[in-house]
Amino acid sequence: MTVIVRDVRTGDAEGFARVRRAAVPLMLATAEQLVFDWAHAHPDSHYRPLIAVSEDGTVVGTAQVGIAHEAPEPGIGYANVYVDPAHAGHGAGTLLLRAAEEHLAERGAHTLYSWVMDEPRNRAWAEKRGYAPSRSAYFLRLDLAAVELPPLQEPPAGVELLTAEDFAADPRVLFELDAVTTADEPSDVGAEMDDYAHWLETTWNHPLLDRGLTTVAVVDGVAAAFSAAQTDGLGRYATGMTGTAPAFRGRGLAKLVKNASLHRARAAGCVEAFTGNDAGNEPMLAINKWFGYEIGAVEVRHVRTVA
Repeated sequence: MTVIVRDVRTGDAEGFARVRRAAVPLMLATAEQLVFDWAHAHPDSHYRPLIAVSEDGTVVGTAQVGIAHEAPEPGIGYANVYVDPAHAGHGAGTLLLRAAEEHLAERGAHTLYSWVMDEPRNRAWAEKRGYAPSRSAYFLRLDLAAVELPPLQEPPAGVELLTAEDFAADPRVLFELDAVTTADEPSDVGAEMDDYAHWLETTWNHPLLDRGLTTVAVVDGVAAAFSAAQTDGLGRYATGMTGTAPAFRGRGLAKLVKNASLHRARAAGCVEAFTGNDAGNEPMLAINKWFGYEIGAVEVRHVRTVA
């Protein structure tokens, strides 16, 4: 099979999403989301989505390529390559990675990260190309249609449960909460969020963000914890992030907001719930196990240092 690699066009979004869903079924991917992401990428990220196309025009592989512009250290690049399992073994992944590495090298990247599904064939493929395994992350799934969720409880005194929609007039406090919780997420690559305008554009207005299901705990008037909800309109719900500000940890607020969000999601017709956790994030893994989430897949981050 002859394969060519090229930059994406708007009309490729559905094929790109199809490949992502085939390669990583426990991750939301829609054409609308992709078109939005491509159009709103930060200029400092030098974001370049690529596709591999067969001779008949079918999208058989994808790559998300860019610079981690929010990382405190410059020169960090990423290239996440996925190939449709039905078209594996024809060189699409190799061509995508080669194009991605060239793009990143031209922009000064010296450390390249790539997520690889934790399967022997995939890991061998990455290691053969100079990438060494680093940390792992789990994809988790919850059958919302069948599981018995923990019962809803009245919030403790001084705690109020709101939705993101309640902050529509001024969501800056949610940006600040997102930034402070993201800063200490376990990761090889840190993130310092300080661009409120970009957050408004790309997170608050993202087509997958469900403001009505996103739940926020306010303690004595201060936004203290949140669980960001994403939905794809197909009955699938994903937790984009659950976090508690450092000053409010240890009070069970993460469980409180996530439980409220899951109950709302099921009432809204969602039948599957997904989330992802770094393998070292034991507190959040324990919370998700308490809800009944089960590990559905594992991804291993690989790294390569280049001259």
